[in-house]
Amino acid sequence: MKSTERFSNRVDDYARWRPGYPAELTTWLMAECGLKAGDTVADVGCGTGLFTRDLLLQNLLVRGVEPNAPMRHAADDYLGDFGEAFSSHDGSSEATGLPDASVRLVTAAQAFHWFRPAPTRAEFARILAPGGYVALIWNVRREDTPFLRGYEALLRDHAPEYASSGVPAQADLNVIRPFFAPSTFVERSFPYSQNFDLVGIRGRLLSSSYAPAAGTPGHEPMLADLDRLFEAQQRNGRVAFDYDTRAFVGRLG
Repeated sequence: MKSTERFSNRVDDYARWRPGYPAELTTWLMAECGLKAGDTVADVGCGTGLFTRDLLLQNLLVRGVEPNAPMRHAADDYLGDFGEAFSSHDGSSEATGLPDASVRLVTAAQAFHWFRPAPTRAEFARILAPGGYVALIWNVRREDTPFLRGYEALLRDHAPEYASSGVPAQADLNVIRPFFAPSTFVERSFPYSQNFDLVGIRGRLLSSSYAPAAGTPGHEPMLADLDRLFEAQQRNGRVAFDYDTRAFVGRLG
């Protein structure tokens, strides 16, 4: 499956159950990059607009670039109240369709691991104004509670693609360092958590492209094991789904 098509059948679950981002992240990003209200940002691989909304709430002008049409249309609906401050573009990290030197910041939130670094770097450098920044951001799932360790085991038992390769290379310094080179970058980490009932944790699982979808082999056994895990670990009918939100910010030489 092409990376640009992976989430076409997951849009509703993705929009409803995927994590947002801690408020401290955008506050820090504004200061670190010297941004002010009215500056233009390209959010590449914007998906359904989860991080895009945080940028818009900082009174930035955001150009959302997303190659997956169902995801892009979901972002249009989700962010319609922001009017002309937001525009969506059918493009990719390698060909955004944005003008040269037109943005002060390029962000990729939960997306960069699907990009090809070399052509992506060239495209980001083209659309950045002089002195502009790139921010690569991930919510990295933790595995330090009984529930989260059980969740990891469940994925390895029931998601063949995940079992063979695991999560794509999120927050991988072996990729990030050469992407920014010869420049350096700043890294920050913020704690973040979602809190789910059974319906929510089912939706969170099914938002992942590697989880067997309804009607495919393994789907029902996977959900049955998730229900058992939830029942064993829930407190007052809920479980915590914890992340480290990691951000890497720098210039491209």
